[in-house]
Amino acid sequence: MRGGLSFIAAAVGALFVVLGLSIFTVDQRQYAIIFQLGEVKEVITEPGLNFKFPLIQNVRYFDRRILTMDANEPERFITSEKKNVLVDSFVKWRIVDPKLYYISVGGDEARARTRLSQTVNDGLRGEFGKRTVHDVVSGERDKIMEDMRAKADQDARKIGVQIVDVRLKRVDLPTEVSESVYRRMEAERKRVANELRSEGSAEAEKIRADADKQREVIVAEAYRDAQKIKGDGDAKSAAIYAQAFNQNAEFYAFYRSLEAYRHSFRNKGDLIVVEPNSDFFKYLKSQGRGGEKSGK
Repeated sequence: MRGGLSFIAAAVGALFVVLGLSIFTVDQRQYAIIFQLGEVKEVITEPGLNFKFPLIQNVRYFDRRILTMDANEPERFITSEKKNVLVDSFVKWRIVDPKLYYISVGGDEARARTRLSQTVNDGLRGEFGKRTVHDVVSGERDKIMEDMRAKADQDARKIGVQIVDVRLKRVDLPTEVSESVYRRMEAERKRVANELRSEGSAEAEKIRADADKQREVIVAEAYRDAQKIKGDGDAKSAAIYAQAFNQNAEFYAFYRSLEAYRHSFRNKGDLIVVEPNSDFFKYLKSQGRGGEKSGK
């Protein structure tokens, strides 16, 4: 009886061991390939619980996520102008055919990266060789990336890989070229700045000349108007004086004499030298005689 229980326990334990060796799970981020005696038996692309024959079958997993291949150092390419440029790029790729991927590169990610790096570099070399520095820096940069992605993807499919994207992070000139380019750009900017300053000075002189002209015109017109107003005033004044004179010439002459006396003897220290019989004292004499006559 005791021996029968031991056998059952051993059988149950062996069953659990066999089940443990037979059951495996595939994550949604993975592919799985079942190998039987070293040959590909089955490719599993869906996540879940799966079974295999223990001992004669084994499972190998491959990443199905999008992977990044980033260059450690910028690569040097030559443009159609025979100028060197330094290009820093990266590639997004993923496995789409696990069986072909395993057959082509042995499932080795490093070998796959090497193959993709060669493909991308050769493609970029050809694309840059057809374009100028301006085109690769800004003019046709997007087109280069799209064409490169299509060409690289066509070659990558041969090893079961899809090229999702190819991006140029930076396109720079080498240091020895950059300095001369910057000096030329600086000289060009200075030339443009000097031209703008000259144009600005000329425009300023033109504005000042126009302002001076307008000022002279305004001053002349104001002087003309002032003289006209002054002339009109003098004419009106003369007309008033003439009207007053015509009404009573003797009184007008007397009034003008009084005004002359008032302005001549305004201050106590004023002194005037004239002959006693001068016409200046005409009304003073007349007033005295008039007084005497009136006294009589």
